[in-house]
Parts: sequence; structure tokens; C-alpha cells
Amino acid sequence: MTADRARVASLVGAGLAMAALAVIGIFYASAGLVAPLWAVVALMIFWGLLVVLGIRWFRRRPLRVLPLPFVAVLVWLGVVTLGERLLGWTA
Repeated sequence: MTADRARVASLVGAGLAMAALAVIGIFYASAGLVAPLWAVVALMIFWGLLVVLGIRWFRRRPLRVLPLPFVAVLVWLGVVTLGERLLGWTA
């Protein structure tokens, strides 16, 4: 019975991680307020790849989905911050 509970818990965690990834997608799309079009397209492609990866891992290895929202946030913050500081992106 504990294996079933662990499986359910990991699926719930993976579901929450996918929901967080969907929310983070709003920030990726809104990067156009600061970043040029080419950067927004690159960010959206990267976010889409994270979503596809999360979907593929959801059933097979749900615990691998957990760090994806953190990776997404770090990449978004890094790209926008470096773009502002090094490339002169402004709002």
C-alpha cells in the first residue's frame, strides 16, 4: 500500500510542477515588454521544450518533473537580467 501512496504523491507533485510551469509561461510570454522579438521567440521555444519534457516524464518518471519550474524561472531571470545589463533591453 505504501508504494501506491508514494506513486500518488509523486504524481500530485508532478501535477503541481506542471501547473507551476504553466504559470511561468505567462512570464515567458510577457518578456516581450523588455526583450526584443527574437529573444521572446527563443524563450518561448525553450519553455515549450520544458513543457514537452514534463509531459513525457509525467507518467514514467514523475519526480523528474519537479525541478522543471525552477529551471524555467532561473533561465527566464537570467536571460532578462543579462539582456538588460549587457544588451541594453529596457521597458
